[in-house]
Amino acid sequence: MFPELSPEHIERVRRVAKPRQVRAGEVLFRPGDAPVPFFVLLSGSLEIVQPDFESERTITTHHPGSFTGEFNMISGQPSLVLGRVGEAGEFLELSAECLRSLAATDNELGDIFMRAFILRRLKLISEGFGDVVLMGSRHSADTLRLREFLTRNTHPYSYIDLDTDKASQELLDRFRVQLTEIPVVICSGQRVLRNPSNHELADCLGLNVSVDRTQVRDLIIVGAGPSGLAAAVW
Repeated sequence: MFPELSPEHIERVRRVAKPRQVRAGEVLFRPGDAPVPFFVLLSGSLEIVQPDFESERTITTHHPGSFTGEFNMISGQPSLVLGRVGEAGEFLELSAECLRSLAATDNELGDIFMRAFILRRLKLISEGFGDVVLMGSRHSADTLRLREFLTRNTHPYSYIDLDTDKASQELLDRFRVQLTEIPVVICSGQRVLRNPSNHELADCLGLNVSVDRTQVRDLIIVGAGPSGLAAAVW
């Protein structure tokens, strides 16, 4: 999940990266930022944390030889975490586009990055390190719909079961949340959505990629499943 690059690997990254001097306490990216740069540490350290409502949760601390990023580096989705410099030092910085080009031309580095990105996203999912809090009931069809939507899109989230968490239910009652407005979603730690549609939640999380109308495309695949994937590949 957190491999250390060899000096040879770092030299291959250096050819397409730019050096960046960082200072202690500097924030390199925040939740919701997109696109997010990719960093390889030459010296110093970088703390990866997820801000909570009152504090923050530490995910990991990167040291020299390690690199940042998870699956959003490939998908282009907004960042789920905050990267803050712990110790001043020097990093190598690449744009997300340059990273994808490097991974496509250097198979060894591409395999290292892809494996780490996938495992890191799985860690975020399994431990609930997401920017979504879903409060609902196991007896609610809309709660099941949103849980399935988040799961199918591999988006980490925290779930509060109102059937067992009485304190949360009392909170919703105090704010006069009606039964028809459950589930309640706290999106990106800021917006409160009452029984949102899948489209509304996707927009809030930045999952819908906007089409650049200034660009002309020869082909657009609309759809999903094996046929959509096969069409896109071929």
